Amino acid sequence: MTPTTTSIRFANISLHRSELMGLAMIAIVLFHVSLPRLSPFYGLWRMGNIGVDVFLFLSGVGLWYALTGNKSLKRFFTRRYLRIYPTWFLVACLYYVPRFLQGAKGPKEVIDLAGDVLVNWDFWLHDELTFWYIPATMMLYLFAPAYIKLVNRHPAYRWLPVLMIVWCVAVQWVSPIHNAVGHIEIFWSRVPIFFIGINCGALVKQGLTLSPQSVWLLLAAAVLSLGVDIYLEQTRHGLFPLFIGRMLYIPATFSLVLLLGNWLTAVPQRIKRGLRLVGTVSLEMYLLHAHFVLVYIKRLQWGYWSTFLACFAITLPLAWLLNKGMEQLTKRFER
Repeated sequence: MTPTTTSIRFANISLHRSELMGLAMIAIVLFHVSLPRLSPFYGLWRMGNIGVDVFLFLSGVGLWYALTGNKSLKRFFTRRYLRIYPTWFLVACLYYVPRFLQGAKGPKEVIDLAGDVLVNWDFWLHDELTFWYIPATMMLYLFAPAYIKLVNRHPAYRWLPVLMIVWCVAVQWVSPIHNAVGHIEIFWSRVPIFFIGINCGALVKQGLTLSPQSVWLLLAAAVLSLGVDIYLEQTRHGLFPLFIGRMLYIPATFSLVLLLGNWLTAVPQRIKRGLRLVGTVSLEMYLLHAHFVLVYIKRLQWGYWSTFLACFAITLPLAWLLNKGMEQLTKRFER
């Protein structure tokens, strides 16, 4: 049987989580390689940004497993932050310290440096987007245990992500709210998909299966959501709030993850092994590719695909080395 004639199994999200993370990382690198505004593929290129939403959705799914199977919050936070924070801290130091050394070195600059390498506070204060996804993820982790406890006790609260979408609208268009926290709209507009991922984690764990006919509904959701956003980006980029596109990413992410998780069952093992490798080191690739590799390759002024392939080929082994090095450094603290 082919993937389009079999049932859609939520369990495939967990089964192919690393491969899906790998696909998301590829999309993000494709997005960060520059493409001219007048390119006929500009709108499609902008869709690479959905990789972040896929990351957050899959993180939410994983958190449901981690928190419902682990009664110790201390162990949960230790494992999660040991995976992210030391790597983030090292890369942040490599990025921010040289810039500090090249500029003024007064007390204000020292405090600013400490804030950036410890919590990336320029993102929270001034929407500085260098590594924004990492502090955003660590912030969301703080609220996940309370949310899971709430929906376990009162299942009706699974609808909270709908209210989170309303909050995103308020952040964009309600002036007092926009003036206060609108500078981190890129964070707020990703919050709903993270908690939707947590909700789906319960469905994955329950082994929910959708009928084969649901494939067409999922395809329609993906095509319609992405089609509208591609059109807007191609014809009206800069003329509409970016959060509109991120709201369209919500149904697109949910449907694409389900479809790709199903179709990956038919993909050759060699391809899946490659995707798993990329997914396993996706954190390191995210931190390294744009500001330590791509920034130098761009100076060569190669074409789009040459730049992408060179960036990917250089970043992947560096990410693997960083992953293994930090794994050795942190494993003694996981006990």
